[in-house]
Amino acid sequence: MIDLRELGWNEFFEKSFEPYRAKGLRAARVVREHRKGYLVCTGDSDVEAEMAGKIAYRAKSKAEYPTVGDWVAVRELRDEGRAFIEAVLERKSKFSRKSAGLSEDEQVVAVNIDTVFLVTDAWQDFNIRRLERYLVLGWDSGARPVVVINKSDLCEDTGKYVEQVREIAPEVDVRCVSAIEGDGIAGLKEYMGSGETVAMLGSSGVGKSTIINAILGMERQEVKDVRAEDGRGRHTTTHRELIVLPEGGAVIDNPGMRELHMRTDERGLGRAFDDIQEIAEECKFRDCMHENEPGCAVKAAVEEGRLDEERLANFFRLREELELWERRDSEKLSRGQVRKRIKHQARRARRRKR
Repeated sequence: MIDLRELGWNEFFEKSFEPYRAKGLRAARVVREHRKGYLVCTGDSDVEAEMAGKIAYRAKSKAEYPTVGDWVAVRELRDEGRAFIEAVLERKSKFSRKSAGLSEDEQVVAVNIDTVFLVTDAWQDFNIRRLERYLVLGWDSGARPVVVINKSDLCEDTGKYVEQVREIAPEVDVRCVSAIEGDGIAGLKEYMGSGETVAMLGSSGVGKSTIINAILGMERQEVKDVRAEDGRGRHTTTHRELIVLPEGGAVIDNPGMRELHMRTDERGLGRAFDDIQEIAEECKFRDCMHENEPGCAVKAAVEEGRLDEERLANFFRLREELELWERRDSEKLSRGQVRKRIKHQARRARRRKR
C-alpha cells in the first residue's frame, strides 16, 4: 500500500477531485500506458484501466487523453480486477512537443512533474543549441529544469560543458554525473523525495535508464550500449513509465527523443532567452525584430561580442518555428505549406549569418 501523498497528491489535485469523490470514484495516478490501456496506482494496488469513451468524445485532441503522470478519477470494478478512467484531473505542469514526423499534433511527454532532468552527456551527445531547445520547452512546462551531464567518466574536462550551460542559463542547476560509477548521483537525489516527481528527458543513449538504476541502487531498467562508430543511442526504453522511489516520490522514464519540435507559446522562449529579451529593451523601436532595423540593440550586442551570433540565430529559428505553428493553427495550413515555409525559414537563417 502506498500513501498517495508520497506520489504527489496534494490540495491542488484534491480540489479538482471533489466532484468525482461525490460520485463514488477513486483517485489514482497513471503509472504506465500500453496498447490496451493503462496501469494506474490507487494506493492500495496497481490496477489495469481503460479510458471511458466519454473522455475521447469530449477531448479536443489526444493531448487531453490520460498519460503517464496524470491524476485521474477511476471507477473500480474490484471483482474483475480492473477500472475505467472517468476523468483526467487538472494538470499542474506539462512538458509537450509537436509529434514526430509529419503529424502536427501535440504530444504530451510528461505531466504533473516538479523537476525535469534534461539529460545529455559529456561524450558525443552534448549540443548547446539543442539544449536551448530543451530549455524552452522545460521552462514552458511549469516544472523546474535541471541540466544533467552524464558520462563524466569519459571526459577529462566536464567544466567546459558546465560553463557553456551557465553562459546561456545562469539560473539553471547543472549536475555532472557518471551513472556507471555512481559519481554525482547523490546530488540528483536532492531533487527527489516524498511528493516530488522528476521526469527524465533526453536523446537515446545518454544514459537516462542507467541513471534511474543508479538512483534505485538496482538494475530495474534495461540498458543497452550505444553504437561505437557514431555514439548514437539505441532505444532501450520503449514506453513511458512512472517509477515509485523507495525513499518517496517518483521518477518518469521516457524513450529517447530524436526530434524536438516546438509546440508551445512564447513564455518558455522568453525565459530560455531572457538575455536577448533584456538587451531588446534597449532597441530604438519597441516592435524591433532584430533583423535590419536601425537602432537595434541586439544586433549591436552581436557586433560588440556581448551576444553569441549562433545563440541569436537559434533564437530566430525557434521563434519562427513557434510563429509557424501558431499560424497553422489559426489558418489551417496544409502539411505541404508548413514544410515549404520551414525551408524558407532555413534560407532566411543562412542569409542572416552572412
